[in-house]
Amino acid sequence: MSPDDLHALISTGEDSRLQFKADIRSTDSLASEMAAMANGAGGRILLGVADDGSTPGLESADVQRLNQLISNAASQHVRSPLTVHTENVAVDSGRVVIVLTIPEGLDKPYFDRQGVIWLKSGADKRRVQSKEELRRLFQISAQFHADELPTKAGMDAIDRSRLRAHLDKRFKQELPEDPAECLTLVQNLNLATDRGQLNLAGVLYFAKNPQRWQPTCLVKAVSYPGTAIDGERYLDSEDFSGTLVEQCDGALAFIMRCLPKVQNDQGINTLGQPTIPRIVFEELVVNALIHRDYLISSTIRIFVFSDRIEITSPGHLPNHLTVAKIRSGTSITRNPILVSLAAQGLLPYRGLGTGIRRAIDDWPAITFSDDRDGNQFTATIYRHIDGTSVEKTVSTDSEPISTEPDTVSTELGPDDGSVETEAAILALLRSDNRLTAKALAERLEPGQRAIEKQLAKLQRQGRLRRIGPRKGGHWQVIDDPERDATP
Repeated sequence: MSPDDLHALISTGEDSRLQFKADIRSTDSLASEMAAMANGAGGRILLGVADDGSTPGLESADVQRLNQLISNAASQHVRSPLTVHTENVAVDSGRVVIVLTIPEGLDKPYFDRQGVIWLKSGADKRRVQSKEELRRLFQISAQFHADELPTKAGMDAIDRSRLRAHLDKRFKQELPEDPAECLTLVQNLNLATDRGQLNLAGVLYFAKNPQRWQPTCLVKAVSYPGTAIDGERYLDSEDFSGTLVEQCDGALAFIMRCLPKVQNDQGINTLGQPTIPRIVFEELVVNALIHRDYLISSTIRIFVFSDRIEITSPGHLPNHLTVAKIRSGTSITRNPILVSLAAQGLLPYRGLGTGIRRAIDDWPAITFSDDRDGNQFTATIYRHIDGTSVEKTVSTDSEPISTEPDTVSTELGPDDGSVETEAAILALLRSDNRLTAKALAERLEPGQRAIEKQLAKLQRQGRLRRIGPRKGGHWQVIDDPERDATP
């Protein structure tokens, strides 16, 4: 790292991954900082940098002392030991700043010599003081899964008819009448603990009344007449409880009845087809039910607006999973028992890592928001305000030509022409034709630069036109490129 790079880093200020220390003399104090960063996403500690961002630096004797202190803290005062990296960067007057890099831990949770587990809280740190936080740390490190957690439900809570039907369909096996044999069977299915308590998976799939044991494990759905949440006006509202199967069936029925139907080429007596394929919502609702974070006491929410449908589930994407990765089919199983039973036919589940891709293939106008601060994940499916379907668009290659003066860029990179993002842009602009590139970027995954390139491409293809100046003007979506646009 060069001095310029160091000063650029310092200029960003302290946060959960960057800490300033003018000096440090306590091994235990440094160990607690290391443990907190290792329990999070890792980070760097700049030794020789004051709280105000100035760089008094360290003398050679200090550097030698601190290197020994760092070694002792990482190897002896943090459990499990950490492998850290240091780099000396020269500053004024022959002094140096030590850049200490702590990687994200692979063996979470980490604790100090006194057995205290630390977490970063902004630029500061705090002790873990609740069972929920401790469970989440173990969940992140895959040392346990939420669907394995024991509940207070005993074997008498099982809906025997539901379990009997599953055993017959899946294994061609009878449900034993003997209580001891039945318990052994349920334990072998990984639905109960050694003490005979149903775990969370057993309750959510086979209990008579799952919400008696898990009150927040349900789906809340509301349909609004406009494009925003209205506290006083709504078209329809319903809560869906019961097993995951019942919640899934109810949520899908709610969405389907909120969508208008079209006849297409069917006869007059047919019910018509929904404007968005049902399979799109099957994939996304099932994804919310089996991949949500069940350590969070919150519900899955479905909001139907005139221009979009939002499906929000508790918990952000686990570990290093990103929106880009789930679009490409990467998946991390947060609840393996729930996933396994879904794959056995209890839910319309078609394979790990394929649901998101299948939904996008059938309906490109879908975006995803991974809200790590709010600890929730949202899938947004866009549709027209007038109820007609968003058409799948096919990207076409065209030679670069000059565009309107307000177009920022005409150069397209290899990944800028995403069919899904183009469809989402057009859907958003049909709903609000005064959205800026910045506003579009806030709603969609690509950055503003990528959105500007796609706007330019859509204009060159004759699918979009800018009316009026950049400030005060608006967009016109051209469904038929041959049709003249008018202000």
